[in-house]
Amino acid sequence: MTLAHVQEALQKGVRLEVVCERLGVTPRTIQRWRKPATAQDGRCGPRTRPANRLSEGEKRRMLAVANSEEFRDVSPKQLVPRLADQCEYLASEASVYRVLREAGQLAHRGPVKPPTPRPKAEHTARAPNQVWSWDITYLKGPMKGCFLYLYLVVDVFSRRIMGWRVHEEESSSHAAALIRDSWHEAGRPEGLVLHSDNGGPMKGATMLATLQWLGVAPSFSRPRVSDDNAFSEALFRTLKYRPSFPQRPFASSKDAKAWVTRFVAWYNTQHRHSAIRFVTPEDRHFGREATLLAQRQQVYQRSSAPHSAPAGSCRFNPRPPTDSSEP
Repeated sequence: MTLAHVQEALQKGVRLEVVCERLGVTPRTIQRWRKPATAQDGRCGPRTRPANRLSEGEKRRMLAVANSEEFRDVSPKQLVPRLADQCEYLASEASVYRVLREAGQLAHRGPVKPPTPRPKAEHTARAPNQVWSWDITYLKGPMKGCFLYLYLVVDVFSRRIMGWRVHEEESSSHAAALIRDSWHEAGRPEGLVLHSDNGGPMKGATMLATLQWLGVAPSFSRPRVSDDNAFSEALFRTLKYRPSFPQRPFASSKDAKAWVTRFVAWYNTQHRHSAIRFVTPEDRHFGREATLLAQRQQVYQRSSAPHSAPAGSCRFNPRPPTDSSEP
């Protein structure tokens, strides 16, 4: 279509340079477009062989030297100057690279061990008290720039909060005491894995010694991976986005402990967690989940039947009533 317009303009006496200026192209582009698709490239390449081109014998010599015991572990950047120090010159650095590339030997040329597979360390929780996650978060303290520290442990399988403490400083000793008390309250589970990030209290000597004494296996986030401790981070987000979370700093450590106590009671016994099919963490932790889900499915089936039961006819109550007030 463009060439048709160009031809029409030329027939009317318009100069090719003016047409190209209006189209935003060069006259050479128009000439190339006019050539048939089968036109051969008429440009002339070099017709003579370079005088310094490497022969096949020189290439074999270069490969033999590069694969020798002395030079098989060095790159061409080091090979050329080291040969020059021995008063020997085979070829330029670029030529050595080109010959090695053609021979498929740009990788390590010496004897190497086969790669060792290193699978990502993952821990799967198929029951309560198999994998715990814990972390520390900041709470605004009574003075500007002063913080309180909430230590919190959550079971990965049930999402139940297994233990918590509020302290005025970060300490490996405080963390070790929390894990020890939570472990005892949970019935001293065997084979427990405790996951955390790479903070100081998590890797402190007191903490690691306590875990070894309890028989708890430590697990840490991968370096520079910000979401490797997602269970604790998600729990902290739920905590700080509660409507009742104070917008003003806590007046004291006592006030912070009182609020966290109410939150933990609500979270464990009333909060229906989306990741565990909308049952409460305690229902899942103590094995009431299957009964609840079966009763819920019956309600759904009755509602979809042609003559469904009237609303409010379900009287199933798997657990005693609790205080409905939120923290």
